[in-house]
Amino acid sequence: MAQYTRLEVAQTMKDTGLVPLFFNSDIELSKKVLKACYDGGARLLEFTARGDFAHEVFGELTKYAIKELPGMIMGVGSVTDAAQASLYMALGANFVVTPVLREDIAIACNRRKVLWSPGCGSLTEIARAEELGCEIVKLFPGDIYGPQFVKGIKGPQPWTSIMPTGGVSPTEENLKGWFNAGVTCVGMGSQLISKEIIANKDYVALEATVRKALDLIRRIKH
Repeated sequence: MAQYTRLEVAQTMKDTGLVPLFFNSDIELSKKVLKACYDGGARLLEFTARGDFAHEVFGELTKYAIKELPGMIMGVGSVTDAAQASLYMALGANFVVTPVLREDIAIACNRRKVLWSPGCGSLTEIARAEELGCEIVKLFPGDIYGPQFVKGIKGPQPWTSIMPTGGVSPTEENLKGWFNAGVTCVGMGSQLISKEIIANKDYVALEATVRKALDLIRRIKH
C-alpha cells in the first residue's frame, strides 16, 4: 500500500521539481542508483517497469527505501493497464505514471488515493485527464512538444500542472526553458542516469549530477 497520499506526492513533485526515471533488472545495482539519487537530494523515483520480473525488483527497492531512505517516494512508470497499476500499488507504489491516458488506470488509482500521471499530447487529453482527477499531467514525449507547447496550454488553463518527460536534460538552458514555460516538475531518465554512469557504476558522479540538477531547478524557480 502507498506510504504517501497523492497530495503529498504532488507537493513533493512541486517542491523538488525533479523525478528521476530508471529501470534495471539488477536489484543491487538499482539500490545503489536509488541511494545515489537520494543522497543527491532527490525525493522521488519513477521505476520504469519495462522488463520481465520488473515487479520483483520494484518490490525489493521499495522495501529498501522504506527501511533505509526516509522520505524517498517510490513510484512506477510505463504502466499500460489497471491490472499492472494494481500490482505495483500492492507492492507499495506511491504514484503511477503511464505513457497514454487510460481511464481504467485512473479508476484503479483514484480508488486507492494514489497519484497517477498519464502521458498526454493534446489540450483535449489534458482536460480529460483533469476531469478524471489527475493532479499532474505527464507531457510525453516532451522533446516533440517542447516548452512552447506548455506555454500554449497554460494560457487557457493556468491551473494545469505539467511534468514533461523526454527531451529534458540537466543543463541550465534546458531546465530554464521548461520551468520558465511553467512546468511543475520534470521527469529525467538517461540524461540524468546515463549509460556511462551505469556501466562504470559511478554512483558518486550520479549523486553529483542529481544535486547539480536540483540546485539549478531551485535557482530557476526562485
